Amino acid sequence: MAPLLALDGVTKIYGRGEAAVAALAGIDLEIAAGEFVALMGPSGSGKSTCLNILGCLDVPTAGEYRFRGVAVSRLDRDQLALLRRHYLGFVFQGFNLLPRTSALENVELPLVYRGVGGRERRRRARAALAAVGLEGRERHTPAQLSGGQQQRVAIARALVTDPAVVLADEPTGNVDSARAHELMALLVGLNRERGITIVMVTHEADMAAYAGRVLTFHDGTIVGDERQAPQGAAA
Repeated sequence: MAPLLALDGVTKIYGRGEAAVAALAGIDLEIAAGEFVALMGPSGSGKSTCLNILGCLDVPTAGEYRFRGVAVSRLDRDQLALLRRHYLGFVFQGFNLLPRTSALENVELPLVYRGVGGRERRRRARAALAAVGLEGRERHTPAQLSGGQQQRVAIARALVTDPAVVLADEPTGNVDSARAHELMALLVGLNRERGITIVMVTHEADMAAYAGRVLTFHDGTIVGDERQAPQGAAA
């Protein structure tokens, strides 16, 4: 059975000539369905570039990215949009919520792009907010929510389409330590209970401790690939 996500000799070069920088220098990677993988490394090591390629937000300069065995480079623009829309969920450090829009409407947004009817959109958005512990906060705008609650809305928005993969870029970067651990426990629960594959960029070892696998990047290469018992695994 093909891995869910696979990179084969993937290189990403920004700039040209003497100004060229290799953000990724020919990496090989396979991620199976249901894994929780943390990408770690210093700034400029390639971890965010890797995440962006996995999320079809960027394309390799060379090498191949395969999703469920399908070469992503062979997909046209419409097919790529469908892949992102139906299989991938994104969580960003900056939340990226619409400021004058309610939590419910923010979570509904991916379903609007899918053409889902209003009643079904609201039902699914309410269920997603309940899944992240925000039942009763549906009408609150981002300004009426704490940072941790805003990130929960962002996670609910990522979940509302029932994605195969959630790609999280420093999801705890803008919240305090207590809220960060709450958010990580939430992601762990979604991974274990729903089987959602999670790939997360983080620079914090205590956040990476929640993952079952840690990939360490350095100068555009993967220098470490360790499996571990995730924090709270015995709970």
